[in-house]
Amino acid sequence: MPDEEVVTERIVAPGAEDLERAAEAALRPRRLAEFVGQRVVREQLELVLHAALGRGRAPDHVLLSGPPGLGKTTLAMIIAAELGTSVRVTSGPAIQHAGDLAAVLSSLEEGEVLFIDEIHRLARPAEELLYVAMEDFRVDVVVGKGAGANAIGLALPPFTVVGATTRAGLLPAPLRDRFGFTGHLDFYDEGELQQVLSRSAGLLGVELHGDAAVEIARRSRGTPRIANRLLRRVRDWAQVRGDGTLDLAAARAALLVYEVDEIGLDRLDRSVLTALCERFAGGPVGLTTLAVAVGEEPETVETVAEPYLVREGLMGRTPRGRVATPRAWAHLGLRPPAGTSDVLFG
Repeated sequence: MPDEEVVTERIVAPGAEDLERAAEAALRPRRLAEFVGQRVVREQLELVLHAALGRGRAPDHVLLSGPPGLGKTTLAMIIAAELGTSVRVTSGPAIQHAGDLAAVLSSLEEGEVLFIDEIHRLARPAEELLYVAMEDFRVDVVVGKGAGANAIGLALPPFTVVGATTRAGLLPAPLRDRFGFTGHLDFYDEGELQQVLSRSAGLLGVELHGDAAVEIARRSRGTPRIANRLLRRVRDWAQVRGDGTLDLAAARAALLVYEVDEIGLDRLDRSVLTALCERFAGGPVGLTTLAVAVGEEPETVETVAEPYLVREGLMGRTPRGRVATPRAWAHLGLRPPAGTSDVLFG
């Protein structure tokens, strides 16, 4: 009997990162009136958008800067919604050639919003093309090769670029100057994070007790993205191991399981602090050596753990390397060696 051909279909489950993005998108506010926090930026942006709508023109290009997770992407989506138009989304690392950007720009419709995340990572040729497109609403398309190549100017309809960056200092001045409005997003206080958590709990269809909201907000590093992530983890714990109630006991138990301590430090943060204090006597120690000690890449330690540790006064950066502060020793329950303050501040 001849072998029968077996046809199979492989179904690939969405990755954890895709699920996290989908969950974050579901909790994002859709309008400026729903956006919590960033009062100054919100008010300034409202004036810019309403004035442009009143004139019947596309608003100035907008640059949003600040640490990750504070709402830059959300504000870009809100800008498009407030203008009643659509948004094209791309990122600096995705545009490595001027031709990539030219293809995006030439497909824009009048009044559309072009959101470029991590705009500081645009390739130099694409940056130069973007200068002209933002200022003159045209793009030069090169036809042909070699000596016979010819540049043809293509007019673009008015549009609005919304750029987001976590490192505004890396933007070249010519690009930065072409943004008519620049908004810097700051970390949230605990009261604002509690408002974010209450709104998100309503969207998730769960009842969040006030004391649990306070506990989660206190451990969220001043960042709404982290607050929403922790809220979902507390909900999971309450569903699986609790009685479904998101109270203070459930919040503390869940955050213990997910290794988020009382001031928001996670496993990586504590590993860095522990290595710095126990293996290197509080420092100073070089970044690469510290990264090897915790089994991570230097860039991971520098960009993921270090900013929060420095902001919380747990780590210091000196010309000779990273050092632990007295607060770091106290948080770990360790006694600092004599002269720690002199190493840090001397």
